[in-house]
Amino acid sequence: MKQTGIPVWSRFYVISTVIRVARVGSGSELAAAVLMGLGYPCVMLAALIPNIWLFAGAGAVTYVADWYLHQKKSRLVNRLNSVRAGLPIRFLLRQLLLILLLARENLAEQPVFYATVACFLLFYGLQAPQGALATFIRLRRTMPVVTRNVDLHGVRIPDAPPRALLNRSGEKMLHLDVPAVVGVIAAVATGRNVLAYAGVTATLALGTLYILLLAPYLRRKRRVPGPGAVLKAVDTWLREYQPTVALYFSGSDDSAYQVNMWLDTMEQVDGRPIIIMRERNLVPKLGDTSVPVLCIPGGQHLMARDLSTIRVTLYPANVGKNIHILRVPTMKHVFIGHGDSDKLASVNPFSKVYDEVWTAGQAGRDRYALADVGVRDEDIVEVGRPQLAPIQRWTGAPKNPIPTVLYAPTWEGWDGNPGNTSVLLAGENIVRRLLAADPPVRVIYKPHPFTGLVNKKAKAVDERIRKLVTEAAARRATDPRWAKEAAAAQSGQAAARAELSRIEARLAALSSPGRKGTDESETSRVSLADPHRLTAIKRLRAEWNDAYWRSFGWWEHRVVTGSQPHLYDCFNESDGMVSDISSVVSDFIASGKPYAVTDSAEIGVDEFRRQNTAVRAAVILSNSAAELDELLAAVADPAADKLAEERRGLKRYLLGPDEPTSIEQFNAAVRALAAKAEARNSGVSQRLAGQRIGELDREDGATPVAAPDGGSTAAAEADDTDAAETTAVG
Repeated sequence: MKQTGIPVWSRFYVISTVIRVARVGSGSELAAAVLMGLGYPCVMLAALIPNIWLFAGAGAVTYVADWYLHQKKSRLVNRLNSVRAGLPIRFLLRQLLLILLLARENLAEQPVFYATVACFLLFYGLQAPQGALATFIRLRRTMPVVTRNVDLHGVRIPDAPPRALLNRSGEKMLHLDVPAVVGVIAAVATGRNVLAYAGVTATLALGTLYILLLAPYLRRKRRVPGPGAVLKAVDTWLREYQPTVALYFSGSDDSAYQVNMWLDTMEQVDGRPIIIMRERNLVPKLGDTSVPVLCIPGGQHLMARDLSTIRVTLYPANVGKNIHILRVPTMKHVFIGHGDSDKLASVNPFSKVYDEVWTAGQAGRDRYALADVGVRDEDIVEVGRPQLAPIQRWTGAPKNPIPTVLYAPTWEGWDGNPGNTSVLLAGENIVRRLLAADPPVRVIYKPHPFTGLVNKKAKAVDERIRKLVTEAAARRATDPRWAKEAAAAQSGQAAARAELSRIEARLAALSSPGRKGTDESETSRVSLADPHRLTAIKRLRAEWNDAYWRSFGWWEHRVVTGSQPHLYDCFNESDGMVSDISSVVSDFIASGKPYAVTDSAEIGVDEFRRQNTAVRAAVILSNSAAELDELLAAVADPAADKLAEERRGLKRYLLGPDEPTSIEQFNAAVRALAAKAEARNSGVSQRLAGQRIGELDREDGATPVAAPDGGSTAAAEADDTDAAETTAVG
């Protein structure tokens, strides 16, 4: 019999397409948007007919759908604001339609009609002071800096207002019309006007109460001191702490991982480290660290701070705001990047502006030489990759009875190059072949957090891959081959899940010092370095990671997203990896395990190896992923691993020698560059002092002494000073 229904996969694709076109995040958001879109015409129709029950039902749908979309922070909400259909307009429309309903019910001359109109007019009158108060309080609670581990003892920072008062305050105020709307509808339905009067009174009383609750926070003792006082306290702290090594970072909302990867290194760096950031929204996304964090969003505020004690500044990213620190001549500037790969981003011509560029190994040096972008070889220093210390070395055999293969593709990039990511052209083929492997393997899929940021097709493929892995995991859970292992591991997994809950609760308490619902100003006050707390957090995170992998079977496929477990934890859990040209490959090489890289642009194996250093010891995959059997054989049996020796040599070339350790190399580079900064500053001071002495001599009328070339000594010294200063600036 011929099947006439639409296949399940086709329906899923259609729904996914509609979700992307509608710019909503999920099917539930799409449903809420559709209900809200249909609800308002129904409310209008009910008011015109009139039909009180249709009005009540459709009105309730619009309230709930609107609330849900705001709870989910749907992008559709912003789209409605941009077309003048924002939240206040939607509430006003519903209220006007309620007044129309009263008129159509022949109540236009009744007291209840006038009470309703007066209520909504007064209610909108209350919204102005409520909005002004909430905005003013937020502004006066916003400091020009956000800090962590910085004691601003010179500033009195009061407790923040309750989060319930300021969080989405405009939306909460608008929803206070519910008692009036419900009361009026009930009065129309029952004929008891007292219900309308009660609702009207409740709405106006609640609106007034909201204003009264906000008013006390206008008092001076409830406000954060002005920017001048806060910045003065920052200057006092800088003079007391005298930082010597800075990690400077600016980036987008999703780029916090680029600075997080350097936190452990900064904690071990020689000197007095500091992390300087520019975007306040990234500070809550920082990992736990004992290093002082100073976020100064305003360029004018940053450039006015005295950072003269800093000798070395490290930059993980090339961004425009770097100029606000690059302009300081008393420190040396170093590009350290946020990964080491053969991508063009690793040889950005902008790197010429730094005093030095630090790479992991010889490969980075050669990469700049081949790219010929103006970075001089003498300005490149090999320091290893200190952050790779948590990666465990391969033992030569699978960790579990069946091997685990990690698929960790990178994202699509900004330029649309098909070679950037395997997700678009090869991702589904790779995952299908891994899931169908015989003998079987376990698959861990960890996509890049930027996947789909530029190309929505990549996002759609990512969703399909997640679905493939999830469905395969569900099938394996019912497969008789794994029933015995599942039964034996059931109690242990339950215990691990309980342990996860306990650890997460403890971590939540430790990671958020102070009261719940605080704002960034109060958090800056209470977030001071506590070695015992940080030690406990690191111990708990290690315990969480161990419990996470024990909470499901070694045979169960898994999709891993978010910051935990970390990518390196996935490295340690896997026996092999499939990825793309990115720093993920270079990092994985530290493990010594077999890996495969996809030639998504299909330029050919030989050319692909010639262009990309990190793949010289990899199994090269085409977009069909037909070559995966070679990787699977190497993962399952060390005797079949033909590239093991090449991986060892490539590891040294890419990441540097094992001895001295990376952190020792890194600290040696910091000390050497700091010494150069000291020498430069000392030389400039001596030249300036000599110039001042010469100026005083001339003011006293001293006779210039003839120089050997017939000029004066003063003129010769001035020329030397100008030449030296020009050289220093250049």
